Amino acid sequence: MAYHPVIAIAGLACETSTFTPSRTFAPAFHPRRGGEIIEKYPFIQPGTPLGDAAEWLGALIGHALPGGIVTRDAFESLSSEIISRLSQIVESTKLDGLWFDIHGAMCVEGIDDAEYELLKRCREVIGPKVLVSASMDLHGNVSRDLVHQTDLITCYRTAPHVDVAETKERACRNLLQLIQRQADGVELVRPYKAWVPIPILLPGEQTSTRDEPAAHIYAAVPDVEGTDGVLDAAIWVGYAWADEPRNRAVVVVTGWDKETVAQGAEKLAHLFWDSHKDFTFVAPTGSFKECLDAALASDKHPYFISDSGDNPTAGGSGDVTWGLTQLLARPEFKSESGPKVIYASVPGPEAIQKAVDAGVGAIVTVIAGAEVDDIHAGPITMTGRVHYIKYGDVHAEIEVVLQVGSVFAILTKLRKPYHHESDFTELDLAPRSADIVIVKIGYLEPGLYDMARDWMLGLTPGGVDQDLKRLGHKRIRRPMWPFDNTFEKLDLSARLIPMSNEPLSEKDE
Repeated sequence: MAYHPVIAIAGLACETSTFTPSRTFAPAFHPRRGGEIIEKYPFIQPGTPLGDAAEWLGALIGHALPGGIVTRDAFESLSSEIISRLSQIVESTKLDGLWFDIHGAMCVEGIDDAEYELLKRCREVIGPKVLVSASMDLHGNVSRDLVHQTDLITCYRTAPHVDVAETKERACRNLLQLIQRQADGVELVRPYKAWVPIPILLPGEQTSTRDEPAAHIYAAVPDVEGTDGVLDAAIWVGYAWADEPRNRAVVVVTGWDKETVAQGAEKLAHLFWDSHKDFTFVAPTGSFKECLDAALASDKHPYFISDSGDNPTAGGSGDVTWGLTQLLARPEFKSESGPKVIYASVPGPEAIQKAVDAGVGAIVTVIAGAEVDDIHAGPITMTGRVHYIKYGDVHAEIEVVLQVGSVFAILTKLRKPYHHESDFTELDLAPRSADIVIVKIGYLEPGLYDMARDWMLGLTPGGVDQDLKRLGHKRIRRPMWPFDNTFEKLDLSARLIPMSNEPLSEKDE
């Protein structure tokens, strides 16, 4: 009979900008516990190959909408519960593995490298023998310490991310393979890990795998992974809107042949570096005015514009009013007969309540936005007709559409990303028949991309400003592209990281 291992699941995920004044609190993680975790992931449920091959025990996972720095209290309370639940699992059964379910770009008050800190605490409970497999976003950050404390570490291979479930399943499948090797008495249970940091820090809007050069760089990952002696290969772009020493691009290749994994890692690292001057934005860019001018002149509708500086799915606070203020100041949209524009979105709890009290069809004057991030613009005052009210959204809680002239502005009780056509149609809006759709986003998610007949990326201000140089990074390692142009001692050699049950030297990264 095949060995039936026990695998725990734990992790916290939040992509956080250090350049936005907002903070992320514990409730934002919407923590899942125990069986709730198994319900979230179909590929480990009973009746599936992975579900039947092991006993999966959920400790706690929390996935927060990207935002500002995680408060220390939030991190401590959630990590303490993870440790408590892992301790209960270890006390009740023999634990073979841990699936570390993270994003990789979580910044916590007073802690650098928060994912490593969390895993280090987990290791103190589960011990050095338990095998750990981490799954991450390719916009995460991978320090040498994090690689050391894991036995397997992998990430998405697409941006926009269409392989999320596939990546997480791969992390679990590879973990089971390691555990089975251990049960079979194979001498080399833990794979070799080759880690190469690359001095590049770029936003996702310049590194989408839909476009070159990222397309051919990521296309090489399966080839390296398919080499004899290699178990997994991964490339992290890194996260550009946090100011920490770990933030940069990284390659990690794992496998059973030391020389092969090192060669594979160096191949991918050189592919990345050789293209460092070729990365460009995924769409035509311009100031917000230039984007609006282009949209009005275009005969292609709907014309999408990214209000990218306050993108809530990149870590923006979501309540910057700069874009909506500029939009409503344009004379073209003052009349209801003007070009139809949808704008998503600005939070305003008091505005929401006033609109709800007045009801659909009422004319109201409301104030919204800039409760958290008032650096670039203050609260916006609008007078318009309440077009629609929706209750019960998982992120926004309540949404109100306010028609101001020919602009249909979406207001929310709490911030929300707008990625799907249904996000609009459920608000009695028809984005396909609109002239212009403006969304706080960076590159267009697949649903929006399919709807857009044309689009531009607005280089707007906010906590996830696409102009990295004006944000003011002070703690990243230098030199770093695109902040620097001279790299006299470029080192893209593979660092073989000791196995998790072996000590890590103090050699500088």
